[in-house]
Amino acid sequence: MGYHGIYWASIQPAWAGAVALAGGGNSSLTALALKEWLRVRGRRRIFAPGMEPATATRLSDIHRLPRHIHSCGSPDAAMSAAMLVARSWFLHTHFVLFRRGVHVTRHASRLIEQFRCPRMVMLVSEFRPDSCVVAEVRASPNHGERKGAAKPDMVVLHYTGMRDSRIALEHLCSPASDVSAHYVVMEDGHIIQCVPESRRAWHAGVSSWAGETDINSCSIGIEIANPGHDYGYPDFPRRQIAALIALCRGIFTRHNIAPERVLGHSDIAPARKSDPGEKFPWRLLHDSGVGLWVKPAPINNSGRIFVLGDRDAEVETLQMSLRNFGYGIASSGHYDSETMAVVAAFQRHFRPARVDGIADISTVATLGALLAARATRPTVKPAPNRR
Repeated sequence: MGYHGIYWASIQPAWAGAVALAGGGNSSLTALALKEWLRVRGRRRIFAPGMEPATATRLSDIHRLPRHIHSCGSPDAAMSAAMLVARSWFLHTHFVLFRRGVHVTRHASRLIEQFRCPRMVMLVSEFRPDSCVVAEVRASPNHGERKGAAKPDMVVLHYTGMRDSRIALEHLCSPASDVSAHYVVMEDGHIIQCVPESRRAWHAGVSSWAGETDINSCSIGIEIANPGHDYGYPDFPRRQIAALIALCRGIFTRHNIAPERVLGHSDIAPARKSDPGEKFPWRLLHDSGVGLWVKPAPINNSGRIFVLGDRDAEVETLQMSLRNFGYGIASSGHYDSETMAVVAAFQRHFRPARVDGIADISTVATLGALLAARATRPTVKPAPNRR
């Protein structure tokens, strides 16, 4: 075969792959061949003919290697062209690269011989991921420029709301759908990036928060794989939430995002959306440094409540408090359907034990505690400039 070295590695049960091609031959590794290599799991060694064992290499050193490497025809140059794609919970591990022997499946060999180009490594990523916890890049064509040179200062969490998460991913990447998100977090914690953070993904729809109506231009959208309310609404796996937390904390290091601006889709579009819903573990995120949360006031069936159709000065006070927190609601003094939808969205996020759209004592007290907690938090410092 017309190549000097192919390197490949994976770790079970998750996988991490490193692939490089170099030497005096005239060949390249295509995405199709790479998929064939990744089909074979469980190998912990990287091979190349006639080479001595390499020294141990830290995972953190490998993931910083450039995406496209032109080799200079030597084994050392080939080694520098390795790419690692890893699941987030393996990012703290180490593994050892051995350079010894060669192993290639027949199908991969034919593919490598079929697709040739001079001394070049071709990787499968359409763009460089913004986060080191990203395991895969699946580019969506559905994005544009952030309007008015806006910078992301908000994270919006969604659930996919489809039976099959893979079909949901295909939908987000289909030109016909006109929807997208920056990231998708699968049930097993596998993180896929679909749109660069610098671009405006199309995830929010008609929405508003704190007076801003172009949420897409000022936010990063994250889809969490979950069938949603229409398909049984299962609990969110802890592994998935752990991956989401790691992703969000990385986003915070790159952007100026206040805790209270980590929101659900239902917060910014309460009349239309209910995701990620009342089962989403907002408290667990808050305990890990993501989002604003307070312990909900206990539900008390006694005391004043407001229901659909009420008109009162206290209703206007409630509407003003919800608006002050960020919800898009008018202060009319009328407990109309818009107010009921906003109260239900607030309950899904901050008082999930009962989501009925009725402003009871527990709901009002929890809102007051959130406003007080936000007022006492330190101001978020601007994120450092990163190239």
